[in-house]
Amino acid sequence: QVQLVESGGGLVQPGGSLRLSCAASGSISSINTMGWYRQAPGKQRELVASITSDGSTNYANSLKGRFTISRDNAKNTVYLQMNSLEPEDTAVYYCNTYRVIGLRVENFWGQGTQVTVSS
Repeated sequence: QVQLVESGGGLVQPGGSLRLSCAASGSISSINTMGWYRQAPGKQRELVASITSDGSTNYANSLKGRFTISRDNAKNTVYLQMNSLEPEDTAVYYCNTYRVIGLRVENFWGQGTQVTVSS
């Protein structure tokens, strides 16, 4: 099993910044890609960004330039730096990783951290 614990959410004014952290523990030797998803009220969960163990990144097109994902493999932690936040970024942000066992993909999720962008 892999455990993911997020932190860093909160209330921020439009134009502000936040940095989310996600610490992984457990069977972490079996994971490679880590990522962030978000889910706004009434909407489906969507990918924000992901990063592989060698640092290759992938972003949702609409967020490129404002959000930056990074990773500290020594600390088994992934970060999401969010700048120029907009009210539309309000959502619960979830950390994710997965492992492939044969033909089966096993997903792991954190508990989520609320990000609210409001004046």
